Amino acid sequence: MTGLRLGPLLRYLDGSSATVWVETSRPGTAEVRCADGSGGTARTFQIAGHHYALVEVTGLTPGTATPYEVFLDRTRVWPPAEDEAFASLPPSVIATPGAEADAGVRVAFGSCRWASPPAGEPDPVGPDALHGLAARIAADPGGERPDVLLLLGDQVYADETSDATRAYLAARRDLADPPGDQVADYEEYTHLYYESWLDPLVRWLLSTVPTCMVFDDHDVIDDWNTSASWVADMRATSWWGERVRSGLMSYWVYQHLGNLSPRELAADPLYASVRERPDGTDVLRAFAAKAEADAASVRWSYRRDFGRVRLLMVDTRAARVLTEGERVMLDPAEAAWLRAQALDERGAYDHLLIGTSLPWLLPHLVHDVEGWSSVLARGDKGPRWARFGEWLRRAADLEHWAAFPESFGELAEVIAEAGTGPDAPATVCVLSGDVHHAYVAEPSWGATGRGRGSGDGRGRGRGRGPDARVVQLTCSPVHNSIPLSIRLGFRFGWSAVARGLGRVVARHGRSGRPPVKWRRTGGPWFGNQLMTLTMRGRSAVLRLEHARTAKSPAPGTVAGRPGAGPEARLRTVTETELSG
Repeated sequence: MTGLRLGPLLRYLDGSSATVWVETSRPGTAEVRCADGSGGTARTFQIAGHHYALVEVTGLTPGTATPYEVFLDRTRVWPPAEDEAFASLPPSVIATPGAEADAGVRVAFGSCRWASPPAGEPDPVGPDALHGLAARIAADPGGERPDVLLLLGDQVYADETSDATRAYLAARRDLADPPGDQVADYEEYTHLYYESWLDPLVRWLLSTVPTCMVFDDHDVIDDWNTSASWVADMRATSWWGERVRSGLMSYWVYQHLGNLSPRELAADPLYASVRERPDGTDVLRAFAAKAEADAASVRWSYRRDFGRVRLLMVDTRAARVLTEGERVMLDPAEAAWLRAQALDERGAYDHLLIGTSLPWLLPHLVHDVEGWSSVLARGDKGPRWARFGEWLRRAADLEHWAAFPESFGELAEVIAEAGTGPDAPATVCVLSGDVHHAYVAEPSWGATGRGRGSGDGRGRGRGRGPDARVVQLTCSPVHNSIPLSIRLGFRFGWSAVARGLGRVVARHGRSGRPPVKWRRTGGPWFGNQLMTLTMRGRSAVLRLEHARTAKSPAPGTVAGRPGAGPEARLRTVTETELSG
């Protein structure tokens, strides 16, 4: 009998349709049946001995929350009747947005999530913020829930594996051989996703809250695509080719497919090719090999519109041009796509969200050091400084937008253009993670910068800055370690003393002033956390919540069953109005 190995994951959603992703134990037909009679079916496709389906659900009614079940070859497999871990959880639902023009949109986001340990085992990094979100929704199914959850990178850690995963790897191969206790191939990647998404609370959450995802470096390896010399060093190893191809293959299957709308899926030749073959492994492997060799051959970035909220999810890892002297975060086609999507029908949206796993605005010292290292590595100060600049870039993970100064300026220009004029949105929010703390930063386009500028801290007023309120919203980790060194380093990085040190290194590199100024207006906050933006009309409210271990579990939740671990709950740290 065909069984459900992983999922269901509720992915794309609009007023009348949705997509639901599943992995099954055997080939077959996956079916989603909704309580109102809507639904859909799809045949599975095969990759490397694993079977998947992405079911398009049609006929949904706008503004409703419809319970659904999943069947495989006409046998119900979700919810799993035999698993008591799910017995106390509410039904999974597809909650479609309403047709009202002023319907609000609630977007939760964060990044960097290690898999939670099995129930009953100690958690070395504290409570999981996704557990807290799931527990709150489960306790009050009719209450507040995100309309979409944005996972902004590092959904799995291919290079920092758990004890359980290392034991699994050791049973497959000799860990003395490279890449040691890191994942090596597609099969091992599937194990990472099982470990992360089979967790009962997280599995239920992903079945009932739509998700948008994008990769960051740990989905493949730390510092992925830091520089041209880094890539050359990795390609010279015996194991990198299989690792990066497997990483891109698994990302396409487990994350990227669900980001696309049914219309985009229907027009995707790779998706059609994989589905029409008895085994799509070779065609997907060839695609991944080409994507790794030629960044411009594939677009991982995508656009989603939620009523009058536009999300542009930007690939800041695989779309890079790394040749020294030509370095940019986004290749020319990708940069043109971002500008076109930000400016297309501006009057049709009230809020523009730019999702990028890597923050645009960093602590000033970090920004200046990243720009300095890029100048050194380019060779402007000679070969010795170039070697030092490359070493520093790798050792300190200096590969954010600031390490690509031209791209930093181009993003500032796109934001200024999108946020200016009578059709400008109320807010432009850059949503990011990666840096294991949370903060709010606001740019200004002053007279000293290249961009438009009013210098009032919000880019508005009588000057030439954007009419929209522009904010950098950074939130990580969802579930990860936060060493004391990170806490101290980023607290210092935001200080006035650190800002002065940054000016010193910037002068040495003669890198010039960035096109915008910015200031931190919230944080830094440390902990396992989620941010939520609630947008209604032209207003936007930001909330930051930390995961805390509850003293006693709430009745009716997974944590209340015998043998379960402590329950995570979300506690509001700050809530602020971004626009009015």
